[in-house]
Amino acid sequence: MSTIPTATRRRVLEALGVGTAALAGCASAPGAKEQATEAETTPQEPAMNAAQQTDVDRIAADPTAIPDPIDRSEPKTVSVEMTTKEQVAEIEPGVTYTYMTFGDQIPGPMIRVRRGDTVELTITNEEGNSMPHNIDLHAVRGPGGGAEASMVTPGQTKTFRFKATYPGAFIYHCAVPNLDMHISSGMFGMILVEPKEGLPEVDHEFYFGQHELYTTGDTGEKGHHDFDMEAMAAEEPTYVLMNGEKYAITPDRHGSPSMSVGDTARVYFVTGGPNLDSSFHPIGSVWDEVWQQGSIAGPPNKYVQTTPVKPGSCAIATLHAEVPGPIKLVDHALSRVARKGTMAIINREGAANPDVFEPEA
Repeated sequence: MSTIPTATRRRVLEALGVGTAALAGCASAPGAKEQATEAETTPQEPAMNAAQQTDVDRIAADPTAIPDPIDRSEPKTVSVEMTTKEQVAEIEPGVTYTYMTFGDQIPGPMIRVRRGDTVELTITNEEGNSMPHNIDLHAVRGPGGGAEASMVTPGQTKTFRFKATYPGAFIYHCAVPNLDMHISSGMFGMILVEPKEGLPEVDHEFYFGQHELYTTGDTGEKGHHDFDMEAMAAEEPTYVLMNGEKYAITPDRHGSPSMSVGDTARVYFVTGGPNLDSSFHPIGSVWDEVWQQGSIAGPPNKYVQTTPVKPGSCAIATLHAEVPGPIKLVDHALSRVARKGTMAIINREGAANPDVFEPEA
């Protein structure tokens, strides 16, 4: 006989207005003694399955692992190999989940090409996987952004080719029928198509991605979390994450990248969703420049405090470090920061600059 998962039962009781006090009141009802005896002798379903052995030490992409800027003036054919993997990793210590990824990481590896390049993309669905996968790139003019041509079952490999005809930063994501579940589980990333003249030189480049995760457990509940389709349909996430894990790119987790006072950094940001917008804000600074929607064909907006990044979209933004101290990258829907795990940190290192900020005036 099937049973309702504990988390689902809890939601049902809450929806009916039946709390623990109401249930406790039943103890004085006729037959309560027999019911209590039965409860004492019947094995209780555990609140959550035990955390599983992880397949990888981390699922969070290294924000500094980005292809080098394009330094050529002619188009070429660029070969890209992408492998889809389903693997167990920690959302936070003691909490595991079976993620779906491109290339062992969230967000998936950044693809970097030049406008006019021909991209030959080979996608492999790892043999041990349980589901079909594919890839839809918003930089592709073609059916499904390549999704139809790239559908692969476990153990299968396919190759297709496209021309990068327009510049910008674009999302790619899995686009199977349950695409929302696959994206929520980590299957998204960015393809950057540089303009023919290239991008302005900066001192650092960093890469981040946000998505929400819908699970059968509560935030922080120890054990192995399964996917919760009902929670996703209701758009009630357990976690909202940057780079796939709770507070992944912070000193307390996997560490934070650094820049020096006087440096300029370019941040590439992709929102996988599948449902929630990101209100992307750097606490301790502003975005000195923002190319909204990843659109680099025109001039950027200047000195932007918070930029909206829709699901299925990107942003390119620059930061200039004028004083030392952390810059906290957040979604300014701040309950997601305080309760759901949405934050990354970039460290600014160097001498104080009292002309700009004096902490003890």
